[in-house]
Amino acid sequence: MEKAKINAGQLFVLILLFELGSALLLPIAIEAKQDAWLAILIGMAGGYLLFFVYHRLYQFYPDILPTEYAQRIMGKVFGRVIAFLYIIYFAYLAARVLRDFGEMLVTFFYTETPLFILNALLMVVIVYTIRKGIEVLARTGELLFVIIYLLAISGFILIVASGSININNLKPVLEEGFWPVMKAVFTETWYIPFGEAIVFAMIFPYLNNPKKAKITGLLALGLSSINLALVMAINISVLGVNLTSRSQFPLLSTIQTIQVAEFLERLDVFFMIALTICAFFKISVYMYAAVTGTANLFHVKETSQLVYPIGIVILFLSIIIASNFSEHFKEGLQVVPLVLHLPFQVIIPLLFLVIAFIKNRKKL
Repeated sequence: MEKAKINAGQLFVLILLFELGSALLLPIAIEAKQDAWLAILIGMAGGYLLFFVYHRLYQFYPDILPTEYAQRIMGKVFGRVIAFLYIIYFAYLAARVLRDFGEMLVTFFYTETPLFILNALLMVVIVYTIRKGIEVLARTGELLFVIIYLLAISGFILIVASGSININNLKPVLEEGFWPVMKAVFTETWYIPFGEAIVFAMIFPYLNNPKKAKITGLLALGLSSINLALVMAINISVLGVNLTSRSQFPLLSTIQTIQVAEFLERLDVFFMIALTICAFFKISVYMYAAVTGTANLFHVKETSQLVYPIGIVILFLSIIIASNFSEHFKEGLQVVPLVLHLPFQVIIPLLFLVIAFIKNRKKL
């Protein structure tokens, strides 16, 4: 493990910015139509349950990384295989978020620039940050967190002032009952973004006060869910359900409707800055987990040696992951949750916890 420590405030900021990440970019839970905001809040409740599992495992093994306690729980051979699969999982998700970010820039801002170039530019910054370690990433988060919320508050005020919001677009609530909402929860919001907090199991051991891990995580998940639910409610109230569901990036479409006093408009740059910051942190956290997990699993003393090769792998994976954005989007919302998120976020951690309880029952 890297010889570094972060405090509870820094962990809170990292979790919050990570959870917002690409979730701000995409129309999550839109299958629930005007009740998408409700599906997000219920998904948070499921995320809380998963977070309790991750935190309990951390309490059993507070000083080691999951790549190491997987071997203690499942045995050396099976444990190493599972740990290696988690490293691939984190790297793959980093590539997915990088592709989301790159597609947004190519579609709306840099239409003549190759996707590879845009992804590579962001990866250069991420690689540099990861080489500096988790403390530098956490301190950067504290600084940019303020900028994110200033932009968010300004954007909200401008949307309200522009008169674009139509609350009637959110009605009727539960028009088709609870089933569409619960379907969106169990196929999407439970995993994206709340179950993705499993990556912080790789960061908990760096916390300087382990007793604050639970409350910090719960507060960050709660605030992020409120933010995402509010954003989704605003998107639907401004654009309507049909336009929100058809839009690749509904928040951008919402911001483009802002027009105050016939001169304050075209505020896309605010959106791009906020999304770039959030994408940077989400990719960085995933990549850091992949790098530190690889170093721990294969006993590499100089973690920085792994940053460049893993960064290159993530960069090229982000390009070959899908032939176009439609395929990438469909894969991310229909295939990945059940094929990857369900086993890695739910099934394996629950199995680990059951076995850890049995092995540590004398300590309870």
